[in-house]
Amino acid sequence: MKNNETEKRDHCIRCGECCLSSSPTLQMADVSLVYDGLIEKSNIYAIRVGELVRDNVKGEMKVTDKEILKIREKENGRGCIYYDEEEKGCTMYEHRPIQCRALACWDESEFMRVYARPKLSRRDVINDRNLLRLMAEHDKKCSYMELEKCVGQIEKEGEKAVKSILELLKFDYKIRLLIAERLNVVSAEMDFILGRPLTETINMFGLKVIREQDGSFFLTTVE
Repeated sequence: MKNNETEKRDHCIRCGECCLSSSPTLQMADVSLVYDGLIEKSNIYAIRVGELVRDNVKGEMKVTDKEILKIREKENGRGCIYYDEEEKGCTMYEHRPIQCRALACWDESEFMRVYARPKLSRRDVINDRNLLRLMAEHDKKCSYMELEKCVGQIEKEGEKAVKSILELLKFDYKIRLLIAERLNVVSAEMDFILGRPLTETINMFGLKVIREQDGSFFLTTVE
């Protein structure tokens, strides 16, 4: 985080670089912000165990061994969704997550102390039994461990392995529709409830999915 410029500082100059570089991960200390709706679930996405994620502290990509809840980034890739570039300020400053409160680019000690605390998970916020049951079924059938196993079998088993992958993609797609329809959950919250669609995250294996006009999926390699 530090560089020659930040080492000279002892206070925030509202440059916005912290907010533009990434969005915060939610800690257990943020549970009331989500539970009370101060941070909308539609503005959060879950990174599930086994998913490839960028570690902003170490500056490297890694496969996570724990669930992470993260505030969405803007579609143009320019940082946290709650950051207003024109005003150079946070649109939810009074209710900002604890990582944001602890962040000081000139002194990382408080941030690192907060970062080491327990992370917030979906099950700390969700208490609907039917939804939790479907989430557990999804985590079991669409785990990244299972997806990685199927991808690893492509060279040996060919179309059989590809078919298994497509079945995982279809289950992931259909259970999102089921939850939205049966449990009256808005689709915008689905990335929080089930994590990002496998059709998007499968690129971590060098694959991509093309949606055909008839609704079916076509699997190919990333160029």
